[in-house]
Amino acid sequence: MTLQKNPPNEEVAALAILPILATVIFYLLPESWQAHRLCQLAPQIIAYVSFGIWASCNADIIPKLGLQPTKIRAGIRLGLFIGLLLGSFNTTLIVYGAPALGLDIEFLRNTPHAHIPFTVMVPWFIIFIAITVEVNFRGFLLGRLLALFSHHTRPSKYLSIIASVMALGISSLAFAFDPFMVSTFQHLHWIAVWDGFIWGWFWLRTRNLYIPIAAHSMEVIIEYLLIRAALA
Repeated sequence: MTLQKNPPNEEVAALAILPILATVIFYLLPESWQAHRLCQLAPQIIAYVSFGIWASCNADIIPKLGLQPTKIRAGIRLGLFIGLLLGSFNTTLIVYGAPALGLDIEFLRNTPHAHIPFTVMVPWFIIFIAITVEVNFRGFLLGRLLALFSHHTRPSKYLSIIASVMALGISSLAFAFDPFMVSTFQHLHWIAVWDGFIWGWFWLRTRNLYIPIAAHSMEVIIEYLLIRAALA
């Protein structure tokens, strides 16, 4: 099984570098600055502004993101299955593995998500978060990095694979080390590394953004419900 062909050249694909630079700069700031919520959210804000500019400069952004209506059914079906597996594995790791290693999970009682009313959080807010995050990190960031790297490589199977691996690795690390993610989930943010790789890999394979959206939604719903019950 092979990756989908790399996308054609795009206008302003280099904008995807801006939120990555913002993330790197965040970790160079003094700790007192890093504690400010606005600084923590700055890379995501920059990413959405960059996405808006990119969308205004390119035609056919729906297929570029992988959001064609014809892909909805297959994407949701596969994504829910992936989310079920990842949600079960990660919840087990958080509830049993983390305490066994001496890592605290009690802080999860006080995350911003924990203060949102249950009927708002499940499933509506979780789905909303999944859509916005996946459009940002997989559809925009991963997709534009791939277009950018592919623009600078000759047509070759091996160079195409290298470009895909580079885009996948950078976008996954940017996701896992997003300042708001790290601030909110502390040492548990490492789980987002393999989540990002898996969701991104399926996007590269299929160019179907509904897969990571559904997987993200299902995984977080499972984790939210089971961890909430474990901490009750």
